[in-house]
Amino acid sequence: MKKDLEVFQKYFPNTTVNYCFSLWETYQFNFKITRTRQSKLGDYSFRRDKGHKITVNGDLNPYAFLVTYIHEVAHLVTFKQFGNKPNPHGKEWKKNFKEVFLPLLNESTLPFQILIPLKEYLENPSATTQSYSPLVKELRKFDKLAEEEDKMILTNLQKGEVFELNGRYFEKGDLRRTRFLCTDKANGKRYVVSAIALVKKV
Repeated sequence: MKKDLEVFQKYFPNTTVNYCFSLWETYQFNFKITRTRQSKLGDYSFRRDKGHKITVNGDLNPYAFLVTYIHEVAHLVTFKQFGNKPNPHGKEWKKNFKEVFLPLLNESTLPFQILIPLKEYLENPSATTQSYSPLVKELRKFDKLAEEEDKMILTNLQKGEVFELNGRYFEKGDLRRTRFLCTDKANGKRYVVSAIALVKKV
């Protein structure tokens, strides 16, 4: 038990550790911290032989980690209530996301600059927090690594702007669900790039 709590203390903001740990105790899911994944920040899954599982990228700053964790716990709560019937990010999940977050939505728990856009976002949350730029902007201020590397989330670039990703240069195009259709400047081919990919603006 002590070792499990230490994991939460390492990744979550100090003021949220006990609550987030209590969610894990209450819902008894397998919690895995993963390496960086360009396509997603976290996920929830259920298998009859393995039970509930939540994963979160381990490179997120504590507040982004928290938001992702609560997002996935809300999926678990929704599944327990309704099974696979609702839309994954439908009204049932939106309601649970807000309700699970509610005990943390105060200035004694979260920084004011995150609390305000987070409350606004939770009024009608979308499939990814990256679609709500005011919240992304504030969360990114706690992401020292990305700032040091002069990178930004692809969502925050304007259509037509050029960016570097893994040594290649692309022009940002239209959004297709959770990815942008981007043109490789070297060969003219188009590729889909995750909206949450960290890129360097050229």
